[in-house]
Amino acid sequence: MTIEFILPDIGEGIVECELLEWLVAEGEHIDEDQPVAEVMTDKATVQIPAMHAGIVEKLYYGVGDIAKVHEPLFSMKPHEETSQQSTSASSNGVDHASEVPSPSASTPHLIEDFILPDIGEGIVECEIIKWNVNEGDEIEEDQAVVEVMTDKAVVEIPAKNAGVVHKLYYAQGDIAKVHSPLFALSVSASEANDAMTHEKSANKDNEGTGGASSLDAKNSDVQPKASGQVGSIADNKFKDGDYEPPIAIPGRILASPAVRRIAREQGVDLTTIEGTGKKGRVLKTDVLTAAPSHSDVSSNSGTTQQSSSLSIASSKVVTSGGKRTEKVRGIQAAMAKQMSASVYTIPHFTVSDEVVMDNLMSLRNTLKPVFEAKDVKLSFMPFFVKAMSLALSEFPVINSQLSDDASEISYFEDHNIGFAVDSKIGLLVPNIKGVQHLSLFEIAEQMQEIINQAREGRLSGQHLKGGTISISNIGAIGGITATPVINKPEAAIVALGKTQKLPRFDDEGNVTAQHIMAVNWSGDHRIIDGATMVRFNNLWMSYLTQPEKMLMHLR
Repeated sequence: MTIEFILPDIGEGIVECELLEWLVAEGEHIDEDQPVAEVMTDKATVQIPAMHAGIVEKLYYGVGDIAKVHEPLFSMKPHEETSQQSTSASSNGVDHASEVPSPSASTPHLIEDFILPDIGEGIVECEIIKWNVNEGDEIEEDQAVVEVMTDKAVVEIPAKNAGVVHKLYYAQGDIAKVHSPLFALSVSASEANDAMTHEKSANKDNEGTGGASSLDAKNSDVQPKASGQVGSIADNKFKDGDYEPPIAIPGRILASPAVRRIAREQGVDLTTIEGTGKKGRVLKTDVLTAAPSHSDVSSNSGTTQQSSSLSIASSKVVTSGGKRTEKVRGIQAAMAKQMSASVYTIPHFTVSDEVVMDNLMSLRNTLKPVFEAKDVKLSFMPFFVKAMSLALSEFPVINSQLSDDASEISYFEDHNIGFAVDSKIGLLVPNIKGVQHLSLFEIAEQMQEIINQAREGRLSGQHLKGGTISISNIGAIGGITATPVINKPEAAIVALGKTQKLPRFDDEGNVTAQHIMAVNWSGDHRIIDGATMVRFNNLWMSYLTQPEKMLMHLR
């Protein structure tokens, strides 16, 4: 049976390349991963390797031709087939080239690599959180195979075909690269042919329109996990800062990436440790107990005969000058890149003020039981968000964004208000879309759902895109005041401090106790001036100090 090699995505949106040189000829035997062709894109020269061993049957392009991504580059007969064909021919004199025996079935099978697709937003790598299958498992089409974590969220990768898992190319905690093989699947030849035929048809339908092939569409069917979904991260118990794997894999040491890192730093061989965790999992305490530094401290305690032979002058071990280096990646890397770009490209200025919270606190206490009766928690944040939306209607420049070359300003009708969430995978800033159309209850309901998803690492990408202004509530964790960094490309952000009971003078000059919250605005000084920011802040604070004023805008 003949299979066709489909030219894969080469990255960076490239849809075609020039064939510079064939490194093989028709009829030639090639090995798996052997370079077959050299092509040139508008970025670089790339060698294309073979996915299987076998005999080259046909080269579809000549030197200098333009080859299209997702179209056949060459065809070949797999090694297993050629062996079977020669055996059958010698014994029966009959050509059985279309029959490749499978070890588990009478139908022919092929080994197919699943290429990790683009997950979106420029993400080029992700961390393997948990394999949902093992090598040798039989899986169905669209079955969730693995959970990976990007710098945005935790994502499930589904299988594009049914088959038997042949090989997992990464272990839990490894970093997988986009456009590289994630796992190999043994699929029946008939299914492989059907998929290939479907891809060709889709390619022809999309030719000239920039459409993606069915392979790309299938591979791009990667969705962040929804709330309550079976097998979600929320269903797993956390141990030592990582997820508990569902089963123990023979021959593999069960240990989280954090524990493996500590083992490397301490010079401990994990294979020599007997894990005390569930299913033999190696815990951080197991590594620290086995670490040489721990042995040194134990030997200095004076409780063994060995300690006296070491002739240590002091029983107290003092270490200094140590250093631990970690690769910046995931959410931390994304934050570093985003904040650097914001600080270096946006001229910030700050406006600070105090909000008297007494009236708002009274209103919240009145409404809180009503919201709880509908299983919705009412914090102060929905009030801050709704009041901000009302103020944005009067000051649209605060809800605008400047283009990268500072030549255009975009004013947004929708108030997509973001709020910082300290999630399990780092700081996230999801946003609530179209706040101007939402009631206080609807805002509180959406906010509760978004926060729950974010803290479990299951937040959908749609909640992280399209924000127009942000709120950082540092007061929720005890902060009093801060100067926030704008969430580029937005034009403004506010940091809210914790509410404190402080002495203040009333209109008659008497000292009274008031509940005060500090607010600090940062604005893009290229499009917002100080006077505009102060007027906007005054209007926003008036809705908070006198929340009944928001009733004027009910529809």
